[in-house]
Amino acid sequence: MNATAPKPSRESADFPLPSGPDELALRVLREHVASVYAAYNASVFVHFGLGAALGTAMYVHQPRTWILVWMAVHLSLGLFLFLMPRWHPGVPLADTTRWARRHSRTVTAVGVGMASAPLLFISPDDLPVTSVVTVVIIGSCARAMQLLWPLKPALYGYTLPMMLSLIAVLAWQGDAMHFFLAIFSLGYLLFTLRVGNQQHRLLTDSLVLRFENEALAGQLGRQIAVAERASAEKTRFLATASHDLRQPLHAIALFGAALENELREHHGGRNARQLMRAVNALGNSLDTMLDVSRLDAGVVTPTVVPVPLDALLRSLNHMFAARAEQRQLQLRVQASGLWVRSDPQLLFRMLSNLVDNALKYTARGGVAVRARARGDMVWIEVFDTGIGIAPEQQERVFEEYYQVHNPGRDRTQGLGIGLSIVQRLSRLLGHPVQLKSRPGRGSRFRLRLPASAADEATTPSAGLATPFAAGAMPDPVRTVRTPLATRGRILLIDDEAEVREAMTGFFQAHSLAVETAADEAEAAELLARPETREHPFALLVCDYRLADGDNGLDVGQRLQRRFDLQAPLLLVTGETSPERLQRVRASGVPVLFKPVSAATLLGVLAELIPQAETETAH
Repeated sequence: MNATAPKPSRESADFPLPSGPDELALRVLREHVASVYAAYNASVFVHFGLGAALGTAMYVHQPRTWILVWMAVHLSLGLFLFLMPRWHPGVPLADTTRWARRHSRTVTAVGVGMASAPLLFISPDDLPVTSVVTVVIIGSCARAMQLLWPLKPALYGYTLPMMLSLIAVLAWQGDAMHFFLAIFSLGYLLFTLRVGNQQHRLLTDSLVLRFENEALAGQLGRQIAVAERASAEKTRFLATASHDLRQPLHAIALFGAALENELREHHGGRNARQLMRAVNALGNSLDTMLDVSRLDAGVVTPTVVPVPLDALLRSLNHMFAARAEQRQLQLRVQASGLWVRSDPQLLFRMLSNLVDNALKYTARGGVAVRARARGDMVWIEVFDTGIGIAPEQQERVFEEYYQVHNPGRDRTQGLGIGLSIVQRLSRLLGHPVQLKSRPGRGSRFRLRLPASAADEATTPSAGLATPFAAGAMPDPVRTVRTPLATRGRILLIDDEAEVREAMTGFFQAHSLAVETAADEAEAAELLARPETREHPFALLVCDYRLADGDNGLDVGQRLQRRFDLQAPLLLVTGETSPERLQRVRASGVPVLFKPVSAATLLGVLAELIPQAETETAH
């Protein structure tokens, strides 16, 4: 559509258009033109059919040659109108005004031609003929009012010549009956034009409203598309930034762990411990962002079992008691003896995020956690006496990175993702979250969970005694913190030289033989060596994102098939893309997310390497 359509200028004097941009006015006029042309055939047929019927009646009543001539001219004009070009939807918008004027001039010419009927047929001494002519012309005007009111110039051009001719001829006869018919016809004309104007205005207003709504809907659609693109770009940026930050951070964590171990009895040990605390804090921040990606990707699958709330609440108390005491706050966790149906680790994550958030924004008083039975439901409520949340902010606190009273982004108050994770977990588990808060008085978050009976539990709920750390969603592998008691050769594939060096140092520090490769070709060369048959690898460790668009999942599986490897595959990655995380989860291959702590890596090695040695022995 031409956004710079020419202004109607002179045409708008004949066709008053709604105020606003020229394009809107032309679109409204185009709808009017389309409406009158949609009934073009019917209107031409009715008009010339009435004219033919009138001429036939007049000729039967009083045979005259000039009546036949009038009928021939009249029908020729009708045939011409049937054959002449017409407007169609393919006509450019800019030509709309020209077609509106053309149609108005055409019907005006038809009206002028029909205006000759009263002059030719009405006479003072033949009242039946006068009545027939009056009925035909008024009928034609009635039909025109129904078909032509979208275009006022066409309505006026068709109606006025016929009706004014009829009124003038009737009044000219001089007798009372004809004068009465003239007055009646004048009243009918005024009424018809008034109704036509009203209908035209209503149609125009409705079209203007329709196009404005369409424009608003289009604008809204564009804004939604922009917002979706911005969200997708934000997700891609965070995924790329997170991956690129995790790579060096993973190496720093391993180098730092080795340094901390070496300086344990040295005067520099304190600095090493401070370094590792900073590295762990940065890792926790990245893990929190990873949680959002994993939840959005659907890689977290809840395992719903009967959960004893008292055991879970004791873990909460142990986790936050020291922090509350340090801030001189009271932390009260009330036992209830209730059981619920939920995933214990994910539920613990929800509650730990709520308690963590409550402690951050409470300066005096404390935080309380309690559970109450309500029919077949259980309410778990977290109360605080903190700053509270204003009504207009209560929806926004569940958005990512939004924090109340933290415009300066104080890092001690976290990233502002905790409640966003709570909302995602709420949807995943089907545990609705309700918020009630008053500024300056505190807040209450309520979770609604299905109740369960203790006798429904068939196996102990895993993870309650030592719930996973806040800041990390449960991984597809179980992080066992036990010392590595076995030895075995490990093949490491990673395209980052610093990561290979750090991982090599870590493995060798724990008496594990390791061979490294930057890509699939180097790994294949190592696996093809003769000594590899005598001393096979016990574990294949791959980074997910490798150089040249390769990924560790495909590379590792290809190597396993090609060399008939019995060694299990372990992915160690800084990848956070939801699509890639979903693919990793679907593969069933265990994965650790960078930066991996030394204890976690040791625990996973203790699980996987003995299994590999057993399988190799068979």
